[in-house]
Amino acid sequence: MVQQVTRGIKISVKTNFEGTLLRSPDSRFAFSYHITIENQSNDSVQLTSRFWEIKDALNHTEIVKGEGVIGQKPVLKPGESHTYQSGCLLNSPFGSMSGYYNMVSFTSTQKFKVKIPTFKLSAPFAVN
Repeated sequence: MVQQVTRGIKISVKTNFEGTLLRSPDSRFAFSYHITIENQSNDSVQLTSRFWEIKDALNHTEIVKGEGVIGQKPVLKPGESHTYQSGCLLNSPFGSMSGYYNMVSFTSTQKFKVKIPTFKLSAPFAVN
């Protein structure tokens, strides 16, 4: 598990290899990730959007931007957390993801970014 705290918002990430999709002529490698967003600050906050940079071992980079996470824009009061699961497909059995969430504080109405720590994606059969 990888974790990081930005402005009192803790991001925890667990990953899992889900399998290989075999399609002629290419194979794709499926990964899931489970993210917990925990509000350790004294302010209520809302996640408004996300930014992802997904890289594979073949130097392919995909940028993903969007509103909320999994169709939701969770509001977190102090001490609350939100957990969700998503996934990605890579062209190689190794890769990584990193990014940030755009958040807004209800106390100050200030917008801020919460870093999502870089996490590795690797198929167990390909581990060296």
